[in-house]
Amino acid sequence: MRESHLFFRTQKDFPKDEVAINAQFLIRANFVQKLMAGVYSFLPLGWRVITKIENVIREEMNALGSAEILMPALHPRSVWEATGRWASMEKVMYQFKDHGGREFGLGPTHEEIVSTLAKTIINSYADLPLSVYQIQGKFRDEPRAKSGLIRGREFIMKDLYSFHEDEASLSKFYEEAKKAYMKVFGRFGLKTYITEASGGDFSKEYSHEFMVESEAGEDEIIVCRLCGFAQNKEISKLKSGASCPHCQSGVLDVIKAIEVGNIFKLGTKFSEPINLFFKDKSGKNQPVTMASYGIGVDRLMATIVETHHDERGIIWPDEAAPFRVHLLMIGEGTPELQKFADSVYNHLVKDGVEVLFDDRAGLSAGEKFFDADLLGMPWRAVVSEKTMVQEKIEIKKRNGKESKLVKVQDFVKEVKK
Repeated sequence: MRESHLFFRTQKDFPKDEVAINAQFLIRANFVQKLMAGVYSFLPLGWRVITKIENVIREEMNALGSAEILMPALHPRSVWEATGRWASMEKVMYQFKDHGGREFGLGPTHEEIVSTLAKTIINSYADLPLSVYQIQGKFRDEPRAKSGLIRGREFIMKDLYSFHEDEASLSKFYEEAKKAYMKVFGRFGLKTYITEASGGDFSKEYSHEFMVESEAGEDEIIVCRLCGFAQNKEISKLKSGASCPHCQSGVLDVIKAIEVGNIFKLGTKFSEPINLFFKDKSGKNQPVTMASYGIGVDRLMATIVETHHDERGIIWPDEAAPFRVHLLMIGEGTPELQKFADSVYNHLVKDGVEVLFDDRAGLSAGEKFFDADLLGMPWRAVVSEKTMVQEKIEIKKRNGKESKLVKVQDFVKEVKK
């Protein structure tokens, strides 16, 4: 991608009305643009990051044996009335009437919808277990829309739902889902705590939240850094400084954290009112046992920025970076230099390297270096009169201190390691 063709313009200063680091950098670097509190447009670089995150999630959810679907965001009132949540979710659900007076809501979550859908698929114990997921925009009438992409009114979520004949089957899949979630977050370089939390109205058991330590977090959790045991402070009776009840060796600490995912055992809370039943081996009708599993996609993007940055800008991990390499052409842009820069760009593209080429004219070297640090691609490669003479490029990792001159073919090998 040539930067001169990009729908893009960085800002010299941080947005004055944003406090969260993720919002400051993402807006300043033109990854996103704020339409209003809690609602953002994703610009080309930002959308590439979202796509990268979604693809990692897809890989791990597919490996679980789950199939991807897409459900409607617009829901009739009747489906939500069946579970009583039309009234109980009134404060967070956008509810309205169409021109014909029919009542609808924009989906903040999809348990009712997926249960209704599953009625057409599940008839017998032979159909179970089963799991499906979607990646979709959701809507919540959030009174505290703040912290950039961490808490929004419109947001992207991966929600997975699993269906089982009994608790044993559910528990087995639930544990596999935990592992899959940790793989997702690990691929983005996030140290994540599986945190015991309230089951709420769904279950007497703990639910589990996936928490990343950050001062931008809205939750406080009690953790043992030695073994990774963690509980949400809202439900914990443990105190900071106490011995860890799990490993007995570590000392508990209270930290702020961002919730990037959660999983709930739902039991039959949704299957029974929706009449989602199956015939067991004896031919009797039994309610399907369910669980739900969520990951906030744009929240995950924000968390990566909160934990991967320095004073100059974002430092994208490889799996989330919009491009692997930021190629800069530095100098007056003589025909010879332009030809050499184009050849380097074409070489990288031909060898399958994702590269953003800063071919913009009329900018100083300082301006281009400033933007490169702000945008935060894993590698920076510079072409100049100096490097052209040696038929090399100057490369530097975004999180590194030293640069070096290398042949293009050698750089390709290093990038692909």
